[in-house]
Amino acid sequence: MATTQANNRRDTLAKRYLETRELSNTLIAPLSAEDACVQSMPDASPAKWHIAHTTWFFETFLLKSCESNYRPFHEAFEFLYNSYYNGVGAQYSRPDRGLITRPSLDDILGYRQYVDARMGDLIETLDAGDPAIDLIELGINHEQQHQELLLMDIKHLFSLNPLYPSYASGAPAISAPEPHALGWRTHSEGIGEFGSAGSSFCFDNETPVHKHYLEAFEIADRVVTNGEFLAFIDDGGYQSPLLWLSDGWSVVNEHSWLAPLYWRQVDGVWHEFSLRGLHPLDLSAPVCHVSFYEADAFARWSRARLPSEYEWERVAASRTLNGNFLDLSCLVPKPASIEGSYRQLFGDVWEWTHSAYTPYPGFKTAPGAVGEYNGKFMSNQMVLRGGCCVTPPGHTRVTYRNFFYPHNRWQFAGIRLARDLAR
Repeated sequence: MATTQANNRRDTLAKRYLETRELSNTLIAPLSAEDACVQSMPDASPAKWHIAHTTWFFETFLLKSCESNYRPFHEAFEFLYNSYYNGVGAQYSRPDRGLITRPSLDDILGYRQYVDARMGDLIETLDAGDPAIDLIELGINHEQQHQELLLMDIKHLFSLNPLYPSYASGAPAISAPEPHALGWRTHSEGIGEFGSAGSSFCFDNETPVHKHYLEAFEIADRVVTNGEFLAFIDDGGYQSPLLWLSDGWSVVNEHSWLAPLYWRQVDGVWHEFSLRGLHPLDLSAPVCHVSFYEADAFARWSRARLPSEYEWERVAASRTLNGNFLDLSCLVPKPASIEGSYRQLFGDVWEWTHSAYTPYPGFKTAPGAVGEYNGKFMSNQMVLRGGCCVTPPGHTRVTYRNFFYPHNRWQFAGIRLARDLAR
């Protein structure tokens, strides 16, 4: 029986590994070699770099440590495709990744095939309790994160092209009635348990389980729409300093922000750029690609606030984890459904919280270079929850903690409002 269970786990792992790797290949299929090489800003990376780096992860943390006779595909790749793992060695300058025109895209695809073949052989040798299994799980989830990043970065790149090219053909096929007015749901005060026990896969920043006290609060039953955010713009939201945090007001003026990142006015009419090109703004769809500063200012204008990550997790804990995740036939946030007490908690847009990204009580960094994965970024960033329309299905969880700097807005980030209850 034990042997059968071990074989089943190994077969499942091998299947998930191949499916994840194949999805990355599918995501870059619409791209030309030129598309895959360009870097549009320092925060983004070329598509070619993403698919090389995810391969580097398996080669570096598994093949090199598990195979005594492993021969790297190319010695220079350890330097070229290391992201931030100082424990592994030096890295090529992040803002200059777009300058790595060679190796070619074909060379990188050959690198992936080489590593995939060796990984297939390695997985066949693993016993159920082998620690390499946990590293492979981490590598699969790491690649899923980069699949989302790849689509974020391609969208940003294409948005800078005056031809507004589309990654996927056809305008978004979305037809929905105007959403109901924003509803509010009340939650009582109390102490609850939050975080993951680690009984199934999670990232280390989701641990450990710990207690936290919440005051009574209200939270909106759906995310904010483009139409609602447009009202904020029309009311002078971007010109009203009293709505903004000091750092946010500085960023707004430094970069002359007047609307969310991908909004464009064409002949006086608002349009939005998506992975399907430029199209008229859908007022019923979730507002997307706003920074924490914009989300916070909108919340103040609405006489509300952003939820804490604890409030969000308390609401999401009893909900079914399904939603509008990565689907190549969609790739845009969808309007809220008419039914449901809570809508869009998962998928569509990541939801900003007012919680700083810091370690949970009792958090411990994993030993070795893998410990650099999350822990060293726990400063000056804000937590987002829920996943989005380019998050691979099955990747996120109720306890999943995404994080970005408060000025970032090229990620698919939106807004859910919360309010304190009067005492």
